Amino acid sequence: MPANEKTHRNSYVIWIAAAVVLVAAILFIRWKTKDRVVVRSSTVSRQSLESSTSTNGKVEPIHEYQAHAAFPGVVKRLYVQVGDKVPSGALLVTMDDTDIRSRLAGAAVSISTAKIGLDATQHNGTQEERLALTSDFDRAKSQKQQATSDLAAMQQLQQKGAASAAEVAAAQQRLQTATSTLDGLQARSERRYSPSELERARQQLANAQADQAAAERSYAAANIRAPFAGTVYSVPVAEYDYVPAGEDLLDIADLNQIQVRAYFDEPEIGKLAVGQKVKIVWDAKPLKTWHGHIDQVPSTVITYGTRNVGECLITVDDAQGDLLPNTNVTVTVTTSQSSNVLSVPREALHTDGPRDYVYRIVNGKLVRTAVQIGVVNLTRVEITSGLNDKDVIALSSTSSNSDLSNGLRVKIVE
Repeated sequence: MPANEKTHRNSYVIWIAAAVVLVAAILFIRWKTKDRVVVRSSTVSRQSLESSTSTNGKVEPIHEYQAHAAFPGVVKRLYVQVGDKVPSGALLVTMDDTDIRSRLAGAAVSISTAKIGLDATQHNGTQEERLALTSDFDRAKSQKQQATSDLAAMQQLQQKGAASAAEVAAAQQRLQTATSTLDGLQARSERRYSPSELERARQQLANAQADQAAAERSYAAANIRAPFAGTVYSVPVAEYDYVPAGEDLLDIADLNQIQVRAYFDEPEIGKLAVGQKVKIVWDAKPLKTWHGHIDQVPSTVITYGTRNVGECLITVDDAQGDLLPNTNVTVTVTTSQSSNVLSVPREALHTDGPRDYVYRIVNGKLVRTAVQIGVVNLTRVEITSGLNDKDVIALSSTSSNSDLSNGLRVKIVE
């Protein structure tokens, strides 16, 4: 009996001792974790970083030919359709040239008439007029000679008393009339047209020749050919359509040489430089990516819808005819790039005015550490000084009620 009581007392003591140890352990753990904030962490590591900026753009051909109607008329024949690849010199479209042939005929008549008019002006009349003038001149000369002879005879008769003074005066009047007529014909033969009339005749000929040249150009433009090898990507007209002068008939381009006109918001313009690499995607072909480089940076800022943007020209380096003109694309420019550099998650970086810093975790406490940064992208930031490889840094507290601060005791969440 005494032995059983002793055994019972020993068991009771053991249970009490175990309870004391358990309570002490709980109290020790609570003491050790008192005021510790649970945080997420990351380790400083070496990576290759890229910083980029994206925007929208529109595809444009570098070498493009737009065939326009040289004159108003009817589209007589189309020899191509959208998607056709054509060699240089291929016949593309023919316009009805009936009106042009009529213009050519009218221009030829106008030139002939103007030449006759100019010749007449330069030579004091047409050949018929010159012959008539010569005949009139010879007749007036003969009449003057006759009047001169008659006057001399009349004056001799007057001296003999056989002619009166009135008869002599009449003879003198006939001579004056003949002389005046001859002088007028002489003047007509020498300067019938004034310098202004001669210049006007020359201008009329020049205008007629210009009209003929324009008609000839239009006639030649009735048959439109490809100036270089390319792909037909637009045909906005159909056969037998009537089109005004200047209307777009079709467009061809070398689709292996294209560019993108991209529109970057004003704050991003300063990051752009000629030669930077570009990735290009098109929603119509989501599995395809094209590559290029900046060929021309923005030179001014323009209004584009509700945005202030700069236009940037991007040359596509691997176009193979599969990126069509006038399509809307998204471009991503690599503005900076660094290889094998120390970096941390972007959320670990804090800013106090012009100073950047992070919180290192040292012996369970936060240590505010100033850093210098380099390349920054959407997820990570390059650290150029202030940290070492494998340093552990705090990202954020798991509790929204706890802010990170220097000296704060923390516990890293697994």
